[in-house]
Amino acid sequence: MSYRIFYWLTFLIPTIIIGGFEFIRHDFLLPYMSMEAGNVYITLLTLFLSFLFATWMFHTLKQMNARIVEEQARRAVYEERERLARELHDGIAQSLFFLNVKLKQGHLDDARVAVSTIDNHVRQAIFNLRSLPEEGSLDQRLEKWLAQWSALSGIDVVSELHVKDGFFTPTAEVQLFGIIQEAFANIRKHSQAKHSWIHLTTDETTGWVLAVEDDGIGISNPSPDTKKYGLSMMRERARQLNASIDIQLRPAGGTIIRLSSHSGGKIQ
Repeated sequence: MSYRIFYWLTFLIPTIIIGGFEFIRHDFLLPYMSMEAGNVYITLLTLFLSFLFATWMFHTLKQMNARIVEEQARRAVYEERERLARELHDGIAQSLFFLNVKLKQGHLDDARVAVSTIDNHVRQAIFNLRSLPEEGSLDQRLEKWLAQWSALSGIDVVSELHVKDGFFTPTAEVQLFGIIQEAFANIRKHSQAKHSWIHLTTDETTGWVLAVEDDGIGISNPSPDTKKYGLSMMRERARQLNASIDIQLRPAGGTIIRLSSHSGGKIQ
């Protein structure tokens, strides 16, 4: 049953109950029932039937929302598996192929570089699989994750996080963290940056804004039509958050990824 049907039932049922009772009372029950008694009966009848309808409607809505949440959870798991598979293919599989070639050629120095690259990819993959701790606010959890990422990548991070408690739902937090994780994974793998910055602010009236910057070599193709997997994932997550995403070159060198909510207020 769709929300549109609930919309129509909400004002049709009381109208039918009251109108139908008044029609029956005036045409058939008026000689046997006083106006005062009829008013009492219609009030009690409306109250009873409205209670039954509201109970049924909210029970149905609860089941619908539970199915939606379950479907979103399954989709998030699928997307994370797909992202990890692509990361393993693009990083570890290609580095192993390069290592095999260099070993056959006897180029040990190049082979050592390949081993170091594989080690970094494995460490990053393991790090990305770790779940955020449940305790603490969103900005506290992000600060901890960013500190670990900085220690792993060797890239300095300056963070400015101002997030009101409860502003994002748990589902929205998962999507937002996925965007941040992908953005910083791209910085580590492609940017050759030495510094990075993240700004995240929330406002009950204007909504929220996220910006991730680096001072690296800059993205080669920031166009919205680019087919790069990581950027496509970020755009899809932004769409689910009802947010716009803008990727552009940084004037001082590097890349800026900026997201902002389409509508103000708390994310539901």
